[in-house]
Amino acid sequence: MEENGQLKKSRVVKVDSKESWDFFISQATNQGCPVLIHFTAAWCMPSVAMNPFFEQLALSFQNILFLVVDVDEVKEVATKMEIKAMPTFLLMKGGAQIDKLVGANPEEIKKRINGFINSMS
Repeated sequence: MEENGQLKKSRVVKVDSKESWDFFISQATNQGCPVLIHFTAAWCMPSVAMNPFFEQLALSFQNILFLVVDVDEVKEVATKMEIKAMPTFLLMKGGAQIDKLVGANPEEIKKRINGFINSMS
């Protein structure tokens, strides 16, 4: 994670409580900013394997808020969003779920984000 001797700041924000979830989602909703959420678990290898890809996506799509939620740490949010398997990726806009993708499928995620962005412009 080092670049030119400096620590690169991740563009992926870790949600560590129901309160921080509510805060980030309401901020994004107020700003009209889409949100992509990666629901993960430390014990789920496909989920963990998606982390570097998710970081790359965050760098590519600067106008989307990227959140990561560990389902074991923030059970309330996982339950509320009806997350049944990891990894699950949710795309939200205006506080509402627009798309949901279950499974570690980088190409499909990219395709859906591009489709979503194209539909906005």
